[in-house]
Amino acid sequence: MSSGSDPDSVLAALERAQDAFEMVGRGRTEFEEGISADADWETQLTKACRLLEVVDTLQAQDGYYTAVIEVCFGAIERSIEAYALSMTSDTLQEFQNHQFGYDRAHQIGLFERDTAEEMKALYSENRTESYYGGGRPTAEQAEAMTELATAVHQFSVSQIRDGGVCLCD
Repeated sequence: MSSGSDPDSVLAALERAQDAFEMVGRGRTEFEEGISADADWETQLTKACRLLEVVDTLQAQDGYYTAVIEVCFGAIERSIEAYALSMTSDTLQEFQNHQFGYDRAHQIGLFERDTAEEMKALYSENRTESYYGGGRPTAEQAEAMTELATAVHQFSVSQIRDGGVCLCD
């Protein structure tokens, strides 16, 4: 840890966060309920389900448009990844680049090229602007992203041969 002028509260919190992710010396670890640990595709699918649940919670609170948009992009990615991991020999490590999933969605037949390209463009042009840019997200954008995330998730789930793990049902 730094011994410079950084605040002790930040250093202590950073150390605690690092320890938490290393899961060392914590006794029995309490994992998030509902997230499957059986196979990578099931983990990604159930993460998407939980993210969509968060979207519903945020939408009910009204006004958290930035968070809704961000979480929707995450749910879309997890849904596409779940399909790819369940239907191919892809590994989770291949999806470290956020835009890879959109390209892969077309390559493996989940979406037509134009659809995958438009989703990738939506991500690259709007997620970045929404998250890092000076733009102020709107209710309409949050609602549209909620609709898209839900549609991508439902379609991905319907295409997976091994079903039965979606939490949304």
